[in-house]
Amino acid sequence: MSYTGDVAPGGATDVRRLPDAVIRKASVSSMSNNAYLVTCRSSGKQLLVDAADDAPRLLELVREGAQDGGNGLGLVVTTHRHQDHHRALADVLRLTGAEGAAGRQDADAIPVRPSILLDHGDVVTVGDLALKVIHLRGHTPGSVALVLRSVDDSVHVFSGDSLFPGGVGNTFGNAEDFRSLIDDCEQRLFAVLPDDTWVYPGHGKDTTLGAERPHLRQWRQRGW
Repeated sequence: MSYTGDVAPGGATDVRRLPDAVIRKASVSSMSNNAYLVTCRSSGKQLLVDAADDAPRLLELVREGAQDGGNGLGLVVTTHRHQDHHRALADVLRLTGAEGAAGRQDADAIPVRPSILLDHGDVVTVGDLALKVIHLRGHTPGSVALVLRSVDDSVHVFSGDSLFPGGVGNTFGNAEDFRSLIDDCEQRLFAVLPDDTWVYPGHGKDTTLGAERPHLRQWRQRGW
């Protein structure tokens, strides 16, 4: 596999091709926000995870999907309400005609209110692809992750700012939010998904659940 997930603002897209889907990763902004384009190979339908910044770059990312049959953009999922994850949302929605989706508890804080409100256990469809919605409470009240199971049995999690290499997302010193987030990550991700599940976070490098699993107790003990 040539895909590494190592991208940089202003740099090239990294591409992962699965039998039924293509995942493209690009980095935008000085905060190294990640944006992911998921293309259904059979239908050409496409989904963008986090229109974080730099609308021209994200529109270029959408066009790159045409190399694998991608046709326009149907949906933008915003993983959570923090501004750095939706600065280009209004422009991307306006210029593509795509719908917006976000976790129900964060929807009112997103500048373009999503037409689709996501709850835990919902399924987002992109052509023939089905991505399960996982509500991960703590970084924000309505943070969501998306789980894609490919026909090759590989599992892929778009985790937003809820799970990174080395720990769960920032809960800003709030002990209750931290416990909520690590509980949700343990129960809703680590307890039910295999170790080779690939994690695509909202910033920086990717990881796998297997790489992070040995450190869960340490994270809980340190409180962040």
